[in-house]
Amino acid sequence: MLKEFKEFALRGNMVDLAIGVIIGGAFGGLVNSIVADLLMPVIGLITGGIDFTNLYVQLSGAPVANDLEAARKAGATIAYGNFVTLAINFLIIAFVLFLVVKVMNRMRTASEPVVEAPPEVPADVALLAEIRDLLKKE
Repeated sequence: MLKEFKEFALRGNMVDLAIGVIIGGAFGGLVNSIVADLLMPVIGLITGGIDFTNLYVQLSGAPVANDLEAARKAGATIAYGNFVTLAINFLIIAFVLFLVVKVMNRMRTASEPVVEAPPEVPADVALLAEIRDLLKKE
């Protein structure tokens, strides 16, 4: 059982997956920073200074203006602004991963030489080659 587990855990695909998860976590932090620090301020400027992370609908409790944490403490709230931010994060991650895969595929096809099949020998030429080979043997 221990041997089977070792084979499973150290299989090439598992190690690749673990590396991918670690890099994905670091990449997620980078994308979060890009969205929070670079894109959302620009989008907020375009939309008139709206900070998406603090947009919410308060469902119960005393109304609280422009403070998500206070609204959450006062009662049930739907923080849809956080969802908008996460949706933008997802779209950016998906687009960047699309570009990475596209570049990797392009590099893979460029590095792999195209092996052309030898041209097919016509039947009459193949027959003559066989006759020649038989005559050489005699």
